[in-house]
Amino acid sequence: MNQKNCMVAQSGGPTVAINASLAGVIDGVSASSMYDTVYGSLNGITGILNDDLLNLTELMDGHPEYLSRLAQTPAMYLGSCRYKLPHYLDDDSPYVFIFKQFETYHIEAFFYIGGNDSMDTVLKLSEYGKRIGSSVRIIGIPKTIDNDLCETDHTPGFGSAAKYIASSLLEIAHDTFIYAVKSVTIVEIMGRDAGWLTAASVLARKFEGDNPVLIYLPEVAFDQEQFLADVQKAFEHTSNLVVCISEGINDGNGKFVCELASDVGVDTFGHKMLTGSGKYLENLVKDRLGVKVRSIELNVNQRCSSAMLSATDEKEAIASGSFGVQTALKGTTGMMIAFHRTDDADYHISYAPEDVNLICNQEKTVPLDWITGNGSDIGQQFIDYALPLIQGSVKVPEEGGLPRFAYRKCNCSEPSKIS
Repeated sequence: MNQKNCMVAQSGGPTVAINASLAGVIDGVSASSMYDTVYGSLNGITGILNDDLLNLTELMDGHPEYLSRLAQTPAMYLGSCRYKLPHYLDDDSPYVFIFKQFETYHIEAFFYIGGNDSMDTVLKLSEYGKRIGSSVRIIGIPKTIDNDLCETDHTPGFGSAAKYIASSLLEIAHDTFIYAVKSVTIVEIMGRDAGWLTAASVLARKFEGDNPVLIYLPEVAFDQEQFLADVQKAFEHTSNLVVCISEGINDGNGKFVCELASDVGVDTFGHKMLTGSGKYLENLVKDRLGVKVRSIELNVNQRCSSAMLSATDEKEAIASGSFGVQTALKGTTGMMIAFHRTDDADYHISYAPEDVNLICNQEKTVPLDWITGNGSDIGQQFIDYALPLIQGSVKVPEEGGLPRFAYRKCNCSEPSKIS
């Protein structure tokens, strides 16, 4: 009997919803009855190269409740990587090995859950597969809190991160309110070139003029003198000022604000690793305005807070994984599962495969007409766009008063037990 199997992997930065997409793939495989086994490649594409594979079908067998726990587990159950495949015209050796692995394990479809750089891998594998006449379907499942993938309304992970950011800003605003002393709290939020996450801070406002009063995105050139003037003007209306900035705010000529404070390294994809913009502006306000000031980095918590898992986000992430399986079964390859929002008054999403050529190495930024206040505020268009994505809460099961997550007992491919 000829085996028909598939494989799934996760890559890039973690989110609170990426395991929901993994659960969707596993559930979609089970529902289709077209694949005998679904393998998980540990640590992204490197799991295939290192033969670090996990038999997910065997692991889940007899534990149907485990899928729901997996869907509510933050970060990445299969692990991740930041491995950049060379182009096959420059070096085809990893491609030869990967497709040999597909042959060895009888793989007919490979699902890669990730963001922009992961879609680059989907494109390269699908192109090479077509070049050699392989029948393996390569499908991308979107994931990124940055919400910067093109050809899709939004991405799994963003809604929950936006919910976390808005909730955190509500709490920070209440904290700053307790003293009748002029103060500035600068909150630095993730976002290198796209300010979707920082824009989500506007959802914390309860009335016009409420905190955060000032919001700066990387889509608009940042001017330090204008920033100081904005802060001084805001003090005319509030003595406790909250300012939100994207980590990637820049002068419009390619120089990041954080580069004014320290050296900036790069990752394996050549992206600058940004941090420190908040601290730089804290010192600037302290030196120039002489008021009480502090800076806060929301840091990794904004990526993976299960306490802020949006029910909408979880539902759509599962659905995208399942739809990816259906897409592969139709013989489609080189596609990413995209979210399309209808124009109806009520929020509704449909799913469709989109050519990964149009997605990888591109970036969707916040529309400039959604940015108001001469570059220091966010308009109603964004609020209408983002509010449906943060709706609903998910009750994560507890054990001993703490969340009960799904986890592997070792970061290896040795047989794992349900935990």
